Amino acid sequence: MPPTPPLLDETHNPWQTLHTEVKYQNPWISVREDQVLNPGGGPGIYGVVSMKNKALGIIPVDNEGNTWLVGQYRYPLNEYSWEIPMGGGPVELDILESARRELKEETGLLARRWTHLARLHTSNSVTDEEGFVFLAEDLEQTAAEPEETEDLRLWKLPLAEAVRMALDDRITDAISVAGLLKADRVLADRAKS
Repeated sequence: MPPTPPLLDETHNPWQTLHTEVKYQNPWISVREDQVLNPGGGPGIYGVVSMKNKALGIIPVDNEGNTWLVGQYRYPLNEYSWEIPMGGGPVELDILESARRELKEETGLLARRWTHLARLHTSNSVTDEEGFVFLAEDLEQTAAEPEETEDLRLWKLPLAEAVRMALDDRITDAISVAGLLKADRVLADRAKS
């Protein structure tokens, strides 16, 4: 039997917002500064990055147990990053529809079978970004359609190796690490049953 959490009112917000001001926005993000009273009653500021899209990660797995990673230079990190295929989907669109588009765009893959793996928050101390991860199976290869801002490299490798990369920090993107570990577990559980 799983442990039960302590009894508490999870809807109670101990923060009080006194004033909110948007400091910057573009088509992808909005940055606001809130004047607040913290849980102890003291005054302070809180900066929040609001995302205008849902984050979507996809783990394509073929019949031989291979997956695809996408490599690209990440400007904010100033380093190269291997990740699962991912991107953003407009908040008003169905997340699975957006995930299908992202997989096709980045890898050229189409999938006939989709499994929702995870809902997650990427850095909930500073952003409201909500992410979703899907397992994509029963694949068909077509031509990729990367965006102008993407200089992508594709790497087809065994899923087990991608999981090892997540475990030994060769993959550091949070959505990729969480998604690969969850996909590995889901597929292992499926194989047992």
